[in-house]
Amino acid sequence: MSAPFGVDLYCGLGGWTEALLAEGYDVLGFDIERHDYGTGGYPAQLILQDVRTIHGARLKDAALFVASPPCQKYSYMAMPWSRAKEMARYYETSEEHRQELNRLFNECFRIQREASEAAGHHIPLIVENVRGAQRWVGAAKWHFGSYYLWGDLPALMPMTFSRKTPVGPWDQTRKNYNPDHNWNETEGVKLGSGKSWSDFGKPDYVPFGFNRENEKAVGVKTVVHVNRRDGHTHTRHLTNQAEHEGVKQSGISGLRDNGKGDKWFQDGAATFSSKSTSRKAAAAQIAKIPFPLAQHIARCFKPISL
Repeated sequence: MSAPFGVDLYCGLGGWTEALLAEGYDVLGFDIERHDYGTGGYPAQLILQDVRTIHGARLKDAALFVASPPCQKYSYMAMPWSRAKEMARYYETSEEHRQELNRLFNECFRIQREASEAAGHHIPLIVENVRGAQRWVGAAKWHFGSYYLWGDLPALMPMTFSRKTPVGPWDQTRKNYNPDHNWNETEGVKLGSGKSWSDFGKPDYVPFGFNRENEKAVGVKTVVHVNRRDGHTHTRHLTNQAEHEGVKQSGISGLRDNGKGDKWFQDGAATFSSKSTSRKAAAAQIAKIPFPLAQHIARCFKPISL
C-alpha cells in the first residue's frame, strides 16, 4: 500500500509536516514564501502558491488536510490597545468586513469541500489558530495549550499539564505540608508568630514585623513617613528618573535630529522590524505546531493498511 498523502496549508516551518513525515505520510506543503532562516527550511515538497488560488479537486487524493492560517490580526485585536480596538470595530461594522478578515481561515474549508466532492468521500481537516480567533470564527473544538483547533478533531485528544514546583503548597511530600494548605512564617510567608491564613480578621491578629505600640512596621516598609528619592515626595520611576522631568533620553548614540526618533532606537530596535529575518524566524518558530499534538493527529487519521 502506498504512503498516505497529507496536505499542509500555510505550512510555515512545517510543524504539522514533521509529524506527518514521522508517521509515514507523503506531504505537500503550500505557502506564499519559503521559510528558511539559515537553520533549515520546510522539510517536505513545498509549493509557493497563494492558498486562495488552489482548487481542492486537485488534492482529492489527500488522506488529511492540516492548516495554520495567519493569526496576526486575531492576536492583535485581542490586545487592550486603542488601535487594536479600532481595528476590531472596523471588522464588526459589517458582515463583508468580517468575511474579509476570515477569508484565509475559511479558504481551508473551501479546499476541503472541493477535494471531498471530487474524491467522493469526506477528507478530514484540522485547522489551528490562536485563542483570539474564536471571537471571529466561532468557538474552537479543543485547544492544546495556546494552540486552538477547529475541524474534524478525533474523539480523544492529548492533554496538556502545567508544571508544578516540587515544593508547592499542594506537594504532600514536603516536610512542612499542612493538610488544610495553610502556611505559617516558618515556611517563608510572614503571617505572624504561629499564625496562618485562617487567622486573618481576628481581633488579636498582628502581622509579622508590626508593633501596635507605635503603629510602625519593624523590619519592613515604614509607614510613618513618605518615601523620598532625589527630593521627590514619592517613589518615581526607578529605571529612568529623568523621565519624570520631561528629559528625553538620548541613549548611547546621542540624539538624532531626523524627526524619526532618537539614534538609540534607529540603530537598535528599529533594525529588528517586523520584516527583519530575525523577527520572522522567531515568529515562525513560536507559531510552529508542537510535535506531540501533530503526531497525535497524524496517527488518528492514518489509513489502516489491509
